[in-house]
Amino acid sequence: MGESLTHPHRKAPAVARTIFDDWIPEEQDSDVIQRIRQMSVVEDVALRVPMGTDTRTIPRSGGVEVEGVGKGQTYGEDVSLNDEVLLTARKMGKAIRIADEDLADSPVAIIQVKQRDWATSYAKYLDNSTLGCTGAENGTTVLFTSVYRAIRTDDPDVGYVANSNYTATGSGGPSYDALSETVNLVENSDYWAEDEVLVLAHPTFRKNFRGIKDDSGRPIFISGREGTPDTLFELPVRWSMGARTSAINTARPGGNPLMIVGNRTMLKLGMRSGPESRMVSGDTGIGFLSDESILKMRSRRGFTIGHPGAFAIMEDTR
Repeated sequence: MGESLTHPHRKAPAVARTIFDDWIPEEQDSDVIQRIRQMSVVEDVALRVPMGTDTRTIPRSGGVEVEGVGKGQTYGEDVSLNDEVLLTARKMGKAIRIADEDLADSPVAIIQVKQRDWATSYAKYLDNSTLGCTGAENGTTVLFTSVYRAIRTDDPDVGYVANSNYTATGSGGPSYDALSETVNLVENSDYWAEDEVLVLAHPTFRKNFRGIKDDSGRPIFISGREGTPDTLFELPVRWSMGARTSAINTARPGGNPLMIVGNRTMLKLGMRSGPESRMVSGDTGIGFLSDESILKMRSRRGFTIGHPGAFAIMEDTR
């Protein structure tokens, strides 16, 4: 006789796995992309670096010094350090299980609504993970070394001392002098470029800016109108809900609000894939036995900064 199908030593057949190779990338004019660009300053302003694999190195020049050379004297040789920074692609995503009956009966375009909701959360999550997260990079709960973490950490490779470009407001909140000094830390660096430096801040700083005037009684914050950007000391200001501190990456950070002044070209955003989505119908695959469709959305990004000296941070510690 043939062997029983219920033989105790016989292994159960492996469950077939649905393949997700055919991801659908978002078009540049899609609602998802537009929403992300509106909500994420990093996606919108950072220098985009294409990634063909999960890691990519970016050469970093240490510059070249100059000195006087007398007639007939030997030229001194430059010893500036040239190294590289590393981008590692990390995946951010979510899956949503939707009953086929809801897809068929709902007057709401469920898929489009959920894609847009995900885009909003992704934008804030990405900004928090790249700008405000205080934790050490581990690739899971802390995807990247954020600007905040870099500014508050020693970097002996480039001679940066922790907190050199960091200021805290204290109980009094932001003052004119403190804001001016924070901007000055970047103005007097080798990374100042009039057309590239901007301010990234949490929206709670709007109120702080509106109440501060210079010695002549003029407001230092100019509110944008007719599509022009808000400005602080003539620098464009971009607002981000992710610009708050948090111990791990989150789309809802609840820590201290941050203001970051920096050269946007020193924000290196690795573009590995996405945002992209895939819908698996309840008529096949993993939802076949329950009549449930699965919507998956993801994006793979890398992030690093070119040099901590290109940024300065004010943390509202009230």
